[in-house]
Amino acid sequence: MQFDDDADLDTSEVKDVRSSRVPGGRATVGGGIIGLIALVLGVLFGVGPDQLGLSGGGEEPVASSSSAAQVNQSCRKGSDANTREDCRIVAVVNSVQDFWRSEYARRGGTYGSAATVMFSQRVPTACGSATSAVGPFYCPGDRQVYLDLGFFDELRTKFGSSGGPFAQAYVVAHEYGHHIQNLMGTLSRAQDGRTGANSNAVRVELQADCYAGVWARHATTTPDDRTGRPVLTRLTDEDIRDGLDAAAAVGDDRIQERFQGRVTPENWTHGSAAQRQQWFYEGYRTGDMARCNTFR
Repeated sequence: MQFDDDADLDTSEVKDVRSSRVPGGRATVGGGIIGLIALVLGVLFGVGPDQLGLSGGGEEPVASSSSAAQVNQSCRKGSDANTREDCRIVAVVNSVQDFWRSEYARRGGTYGSAATVMFSQRVPTACGSATSAVGPFYCPGDRQVYLDLGFFDELRTKFGSSGGPFAQAYVVAHEYGHHIQNLMGTLSRAQDGRTGANSNAVRVELQADCYAGVWARHATTTPDDRTGRPVLTRLTDEDIRDGLDAAAAVGDDRIQERFQGRVTPENWTHGSAAQRQQWFYEGYRTGDMARCNTFR
């Protein structure tokens, strides 16, 4: 995975509110994907993290001036994205939104951008106060993606993903898939309160995986508005394998087997490892968002 060294990164698409101090309180739900599943259910069903017991007590962290300016100061060029993790996220966000802007324009529409908020420990959102325990998420209330970079270590160490830069890109692109669903009005289809292998909650997640794959297919050919060149210049087969491996690592069956020792499909909210790989690859293979109709 390689970015154009000379690309001008647009840091306005990322808000860096990482704090240099640890906030008070603690999360009442365990870390990683366990919390993420509960949070996604809460967000889709219009329930804030506080109501789910996902936010801890104590004061909210306030980003220090040095932390808040970190991305703005350090992530200027694509060369920075090739060497720094936080700058890589900026570049991925730029690439993902470049694609969706061009795709909407091609279809005669106008894309509404969404910022990514990098935080640590705890963050206030329109969906409630959330902690790092919930993992990455999209909040439709404020149309923002929330991400604690520490999640990527958990993805590898706790959930068995091979890791790699494109595994991170897959996660970001998946969350922007939820943003596309929100813009199109399909995100609300998961608000029926049901879970299970054939539930709308699962279909929404699989569609977001497919949209992530669609972006990946076009990422190296979508020009950036500022330079006329793609921000992302190279994706290898190994990168795509890392994305597929990350998709499998967050499959409901894998998570349930790892954390509760048995698989209960009636409780699925995201889909199996095989389903998540299948739909990411369908998007990548076809490059066509129309092929992402998981509701058929």
